[in-house]
Amino acid sequence: MFEGPRLESVVDCNDEAGLKISQKGLYALQAVMTLARRYQQGAIKVRDIASEADVPGKFLELILLELKNARIVESMRGAKGGYQLRRPPSEIRLSEVIRLIDGPLAPFGDADQLRVLIARDADHRALYQVFLDVRDAVARILENASVADIVNDQKPPRPKFHKSQSAKKTT
Repeated sequence: MFEGPRLESVVDCNDEAGLKISQKGLYALQAVMTLARRYQQGAIKVRDIASEADVPGKFLELILLELKNARIVESMRGAKGGYQLRRPPSEIRLSEVIRLIDGPLAPFGDADQLRVLIARDADHRALYQVFLDVRDAVARILENASVADIVNDQKPPRPKFHKSQSAKKTT
């Protein structure tokens, strides 16, 4: 009998939307977007970020600390203190922020767990391979999308897929 990770541990069955980005993850992305819009202005006070990003201030402080520890933002002390992006918005990928806050990329969670399922559960291997392909496609999109892309309301470059990963056209 198959032993190892189960599908329930890989797919968030309680999430109707299918995408596993928490409210905290959305707040982190909104805060990073706010800092990106004001990238050339120096440090921005937490209360200003909270107001512009529509994020609760105390919760934002915890998120900014995580972003700081991950070297995405940096803090400045003093009267003109606050937070600013540590790197240009074009160098910060959405996948980096989402993985930091929420862990493995959605919608099917951890790729390693799916690979274990593919290797060990022959009866359902094709199903798990489809889930892995979907997960990999989502990851590629998020890895190709920079904060600058979404702040400038530009569509990120489309990821290139291998022939085996392309969907077949049906007419």
